[in-house]
Amino acid sequence: MSTSLNMFMTVLRKELRDFARDRRTFLMALLLGPLMYPLLMLGMGKLMEARMSTQLEKPLEIPIIGAQHAPNLVAWLATQDIRAKPAPKDLIAAIRNQDEDVALVIAPNFGEEWRASRPAKVEIVADTTRTNADVPIERLRSALTAYSGQAGALRLVARGVNPLLTQSVAVTQRDVATPEAKQGRMMSIVLPLILVLFAFMGGAHLTMDVTAGERERQSLEPLLATPVARGTLVSGKMAAASLIGIASVILTLLSFKLSAALSTSAMASSLDVSFLAIGRMMLVLLPLVLIGTALLTFIAAGSKSMKEAQSHMVWLMLMPMLPSYALMAYPLKDQDLWQYAIPFLSQNQMLVKASRGENASPEQWAIYLLCALALAGVLWLAAIWRYRQEKLAISA
Repeated sequence: MSTSLNMFMTVLRKELRDFARDRRTFLMALLLGPLMYPLLMLGMGKLMEARMSTQLEKPLEIPIIGAQHAPNLVAWLATQDIRAKPAPKDLIAAIRNQDEDVALVIAPNFGEEWRASRPAKVEIVADTTRTNADVPIERLRSALTAYSGQAGALRLVARGVNPLLTQSVAVTQRDVATPEAKQGRMMSIVLPLILVLFAFMGGAHLTMDVTAGERERQSLEPLLATPVARGTLVSGKMAAASLIGIASVILTLLSFKLSAALSTSAMASSLDVSFLAIGRMMLVLLPLVLIGTALLTFIAAGSKSMKEAQSHMVWLMLMPMLPSYALMAYPLKDQDLWQYAIPFLSQNQMLVKASRGENASPEQWAIYLLCALALAGVLWLAAIWRYRQEKLAISA
């Protein structure tokens, strides 16, 4: 047992030492995630602040066709910082070309319908597929709704009718979300996707290099000829790649905490970056690092060159992203325990809980850890089985 452990540690130190010699690759593997996440977080905060200041706080100038038919409406919109400007000759083309975000068309018979106490028609012209037009459209629609409600109430008062008679039900809303859940809303969307990907692919380069790379360089065959057991050999290689992946995840989580502390945006400053939440995320991601390392080792061991191994990166990177995109379109409730047994979906759900400041139940933790570690163990054994094949020593 001690001999196997000594051989295991020897292989582990050898792979880490060889990997550290290529300092550029070593630093990229460790620091890519930690450096990318702060840039993403700080950049996102700045962009959101810029959008808020330009589209919500500043006056909104929109083309209004037929402004002469409703001067009171145009004047009221100006009090809401929505100002009229001349309309282009081809309004539809201007909106489709994004020269204008939104426009208002007032019907020629607006005054007649208004004086007859009938609904006077106005039309909002916009391209709803343009994301940058969402805020201007909502500002204009909200202002028109408020004007309509105010004018309707004044009509009822002029006729001696209490406007409250039209409201048969008084609807209020009570938000039972915890402050931690509100703080973690943005993090629960972006953070799981990033962390799952970084954890799964954290040790990818070292994993491929110590198998497919050594096979291509014809340095794997002498290593396999040593008296070291194949299981010990591949376990040492995978342990080295796992340590690199774990170190990258830890640095990424710490950089997330640091970036949230340094950012001046309201979104970042409101995030839950407690060490307890980060510790839960780390516990969730540890099995995923093992799963990714074992799967990549199994794939790399069947590749004759680094180029062939790297050709699998596209679908490998897509795998952890699919549950996040699926949950955006079809969210799931977390009562069903089966979710915590599905790879990648379970990590996403557990990270969402951690980001919302919620505690997973003991049953959820047990199912998640048992299934995730069992999958990692199966893939680990599969990688050992592939290393025991004699054709592994044959180079391309």
